[in-house]
Amino acid sequence: MTQASHKVPLSAPIDKDKRNWIVTTCAVGGAGVAAVAVPFVSTFQPSERAKAAGAAVEVDISAMKPGEKLTVEWRGKPVWIVKRTPAQLAELPKLDSQLADPKSERKPDELTPKYARNDVRSIKPEIFVAVGICSHLGCSPIDKFQPGAQPSLPDDWEGGFLCPCHGSTFDLAGRVYKNKPAPDNLEVPPHMYLSDAKLLIGEDKKA
Repeated sequence: MTQASHKVPLSAPIDKDKRNWIVTTCAVGGAGVAAVAVPFVSTFQPSERAKAAGAAVEVDISAMKPGEKLTVEWRGKPVWIVKRTPAQLAELPKLDSQLADPKSERKPDELTPKYARNDVRSIKPEIFVAVGICSHLGCSPIDKFQPGAQPSLPDDWEGGFLCPCHGSTFDLAGRVYKNKPAPDNLEVPPHMYLSDAKLLIGEDKKA
């Protein structure tokens, strides 16, 4: 049995209204795709804020007094600059037995530049520079510079930093105490001195 095939004559008239509707729909659809595509593509273009986030930060430390701390932002992270007192520096070598990594031997390339792999973890003994982010879960520790017994701190506390989230403690060289949740010392970022009064955070070519 054969079935009659239905053929559309080549000369069949074109429904102009239907054609116009199809053209209009395609055009609108194309415009919609373009409207979606433009914001998507733009996400690959870094903003001026993002560019600035990676730039080195120059800090004037000329007015800092012993015992004071400055906080600046670098790459979206808080960076502490602490001017330690002679008494605070004198206590640092005495704490080694209480610390998890007193010589900064863990992850040295990530956490401690060569010029800071010393007892005070700094270029100049009195000036300590560190990223203020706990190595446990990324909380920001708080200052506990005053020595002596305090809530959440031991009776023989010599000053440093306390992470209030889970109780990790760090000395004034950013070294973590033993048996704490934080696995590592605080990060010492790349930095260098432009002069006695100017510190550059984020670059260390001359250090």
